[in-house]
Amino acid sequence: MAMNAALHGLKVVDLTRVLAGPLCTQMLADHGARVVKVEPPGGDETRQLGPPFDLDGHAAYFSALNRGKRSISLDLSTPGGQEVLHRLLADADVLIENFLPGTMERWGLGYEQALAAAYPRLVYCSVTGFGADGPLGGLPGYDAVLQALCGVMSINGDAATGATRVGIPVVDHLTGYVALSAILMALLARGLSGRGQRVEATLYDTALSLLLPHASNWFASQQSPALLGSAHPNIAPYDKFRARDGELFIGILNDGQFRRFCSHVGLEALLADARFASNTARLAHRAALRAAIEAAIAGRDCGPLCDALMRSGVPAGPVLSVPQALAHPHCAHRQMLVRAGSYTGLRAPMRLAGTPGAPGAPPPAFAQHAGEVLGELGFTDPQREALHASGAVPLPAH
Repeated sequence: MAMNAALHGLKVVDLTRVLAGPLCTQMLADHGARVVKVEPPGGDETRQLGPPFDLDGHAAYFSALNRGKRSISLDLSTPGGQEVLHRLLADADVLIENFLPGTMERWGLGYEQALAAAYPRLVYCSVTGFGADGPLGGLPGYDAVLQALCGVMSINGDAATGATRVGIPVVDHLTGYVALSAILMALLARGLSGRGQRVEATLYDTALSLLLPHASNWFASQQSPALLGSAHPNIAPYDKFRARDGELFIGILNDGQFRRFCSHVGLEALLADARFASNTARLAHRAALRAAIEAAIAGRDCGPLCDALMRSGVPAGPVLSVPQALAHPHCAHRQMLVRAGSYTGLRAPMRLAGTPGAPGAPPPAFAQHAGEVLGELGFTDPQREALHASGAVPLPAH
């Protein structure tokens, strides 16, 4: 890792599995942090979430989230596993875990219970479904369950589909960024105070925070948000439309954009129509507006139309498939794909000009670095063999 990476020298002990936590630590690793991924004896569950599997035998799901890390497996319910963890924490800056609340305390490893006093500079990040207390405290949480429970599904879909899960694990994904932000803020605060702290990211809080502008619309109107398909509750036209060879999305935010759009597609007559004179009016007559737009673009192809609209200052884009999106020339220009041998992934989206960082090594095999990590922590060969024999530090299967 380049010496000028923003997080060079930061040591992270990663006890997380699945998505939110591993995504957070992968972004830390991409920007210079040394991340030791501590997996349970059974491994990170996402190792088994396939097919598809990549050429190295890793589930594609696991590969997407664990670049740039070294892997060791510890049974933290055992004295041997806990001894290894304590040695890891001796010079660590960050510990991040996503166990059910109370798990670390049950092992005698809780932050307030043991770690805060032993490691006063440690930033301890807990990622959970609902937090430790309250009506739902301590319960397990998964992305789609939180989408349902927190209203996200209720505004996604249309009359034909009904409430529908967002097709990406959006709650898990954003929770990874919430954890990242909390960790970085705590490290900044530590630079002033000299002390670490406990920080928290929950799927529940994150899912509710996604309800923009739907929550604020409800607060102001007391009208429950409804299914709008691809449309926007506050803006029109801001929706998906069908052209000759496919679908495109047109996002018009203001009257100037609407005038330019109408002029470009031959709808100048709408500009003199009171039904479309403002966004408020256009919202009230969105069905008539949709019919007029689709009639005007029915003979146009999506790609050239979107390109012309964008260059005239009207946001528009064709509805691309995942392969088409990843093959787009701008994806290559932005260097969004990370390739290393047989590994291909997506880079972290933040770019720092002065301290750019770089994607790390391909995702590790289970417990791939056990010997290396134990050696660095000062365990002798006989001690290492005893840890493996006891099951405290499992080895990869051969």
